[in-house]
Amino acid sequence: MRLHIADHPLIAHKLTVLRDRTTPSATFRQLVDELVTLLAYEATRHVSVTDKRIDTPVAQTVGVQLSEPRPLVVPVLRAGLGMLEGMTRLLPTAEVGFLGMRRDDDTLEIETYANRLPDDLSGRQCFVLDPMLATGHTMVAATDYLFERGAKDVTCVCLLAAPEGVATLEGAVGDRADVTVVVAAVDERLNEKSYIVPGLGDAGDRLYGIVD
Repeated sequence: MRLHIADHPLIAHKLTVLRDRTTPSATFRQLVDELVTLLAYEATRHVSVTDKRIDTPVAQTVGVQLSEPRPLVVPVLRAGLGMLEGMTRLLPTAEVGFLGMRRDDDTLEIETYANRLPDDLSGRQCFVLDPMLATGHTMVAATDYLFERGAKDVTCVCLLAAPEGVATLEGAVGDRADVTVVVAAVDERLNEKSYIVPGLGDAGDRLYGIVD
């Protein structure tokens, strides 16, 4: 597993505003969108391409184009939806699938309640979107789900990660699969409620409001 922390002043600035508890939801959503586009640039650094011969107005040349099958972007519901537009802005031809996963607050076990993915992902590069890599259990379940269906490699795009979550995912993946994690920052730790510290709170609630 590879971990890439995107170190850039614009990323740090936007993340600071996201962390601020006084930032309203509308601003939070806009900044998440902008931040994900910056992270997507790093996340797609090794996206598969093939040569393409073209004619420019001046001469013939060889460029590149995205390979087939097209990349698959997979937001984890519900918070991952807030990251989707920022990712597809950079990958407009990618296909989009959805995984609905939730963590039981008592057992911390992950339940999959929705799946809108192709059954066969053979040869596909997949990009999983989830704002917080906290305990790591959701991301382990999501990557397992994709590799079981034949995914070629998986890149996890997160706003923040906790060291515990990174360690859990790395321990689960090991050398058996090609996984990259791209984050804006790795924070200090998890608290007793499994929230990232200092973090930014519950990303889903801050994006969409509290759902009872």
